[in-house]
Amino acid sequence: MKLDLLYDKLKNFISEERIKQNEPMKNHTSFHIGGPADILVLPQDAEEIKRIITCCKDEGVPFFVMGNGTNLLVRDKGIRGVVIKLAQNFNDIQITKNIIKCKAGMAVSAAVRAALENSLSGLEFASGIPGTVGGAVVMNAGAFGGEMADVVKKVNVLDLEGNIFEMSKDELEYSYRNSVLQKGDKILLDVEMELAPGNRDEIKAKMDDYISRRKQKQPLNLPSAGSAFKRPPGNYAGYLIEKAGLKGYRIGGAMVSDLHAGFIVNIDNATCEDVLKLIKHIQKEVKDKFNIDLEPEIKIQGES
Repeated sequence: MKLDLLYDKLKNFISEERIKQNEPMKNHTSFHIGGPADILVLPQDAEEIKRIITCCKDEGVPFFVMGNGTNLLVRDKGIRGVVIKLAQNFNDIQITKNIIKCKAGMAVSAAVRAALENSLSGLEFASGIPGTVGGAVVMNAGAFGGEMADVVKKVNVLDLEGNIFEMSKDELEYSYRNSVLQKGDKILLDVEMELAPGNRDEIKAKMDDYISRRKQKQPLNLPSAGSAFKRPPGNYAGYLIEKAGLKGYRIGGAMVSDLHAGFIVNIDNATCEDVLKLIKHIQKEVKDKFNIDLEPEIKIQGES
């Protein structure tokens, strides 16, 4: 009943095509896995996000904010309450000299393209990183020796009381694949990245090289959520998993990629349960053989 009331309230300020009921989350994750969300909403600006949160609080309904779902595993029973998705619906961009400012839903690939078109260097490492700029900023995504902490200058966030304020890079407390924004008490609205003027041909050559290396080494043709585990200190998850003899190991429809052991791929209509069992098996084998604890990099959401 609460959800019916909430849906009616949301319809007062968001068009119906941007509110979806019982929406299969497998349609919104790169893993193509996940049961239904009670309600999924696609806001277009900060004011709509504020109003959605207010409505959820008034009705006592939980909410969850996501980007493009490229680092997300949703459980088979789905997500109770409201999913607020910030992706193509939330992706304006502005470029002033060497500063790129974009909304959290902007695709990383689009931001990388914009940097190239404006001969701005510093974002080459992100070539081929899937998902949104917001997701990349929150988790401090990185590759090829670079990470988002290298380019982020400041961000605007919305707290759960409806206040919008600016945070500097220092306030984000960046570390390896982590930031203060992962606590979940603030919603990233937009980010300002500071790049450096560069040579367009050199920038393009570097981007092309990184994308080519990704295609050779990563299973980009199969559904996955990117690297399944964080890099353990002084080692590589993929190397340890391969040395444990797990390349190609399969549980249900989920498999350790036979191209790159650091990836779990959805080979045949995998369920969330398949992936979770495979994660546990990998962790146990690596722990038994090398006494190293692997920590998942994939975010898990939904009802058990």
